[in-house]
Amino acid sequence: MLIRIVKMTFQKDKIDEFVKIFEENKEAIRNQDGCKHLQLWQDKDQPNVFSTYSLWESEEYLNQYRHSETFGKVWPATKALFAEKPVASSHTQRYKLD
Repeated sequence: MLIRIVKMTFQKDKIDEFVKIFEENKEAIRNQDGCKHLQLWQDKDQPNVFSTYSLWESEEYLNQYRHSETFGKVWPATKALFAEKPVASSHTQRYKLD
């Protein structure tokens, strides 16, 4: 399982536009092969900072999504709204806590 977190800082006047893009496309992203989970988080102290948290069966599935029609539509529209460069990281779960 691959855990993907992407932190995005938006122009303050573009928050509603980003949320609309996410809402309109979240199901298409969730329905991508290999996507097991998708959440959108908003920073409680900086409302223009959001992170996506997604779970993928493997890096190969994430890469398939990154080459999909959905990504090709969503990412350029989202990228145009940034105030800062996004920060993405991928993780694997090493230890399971009971």
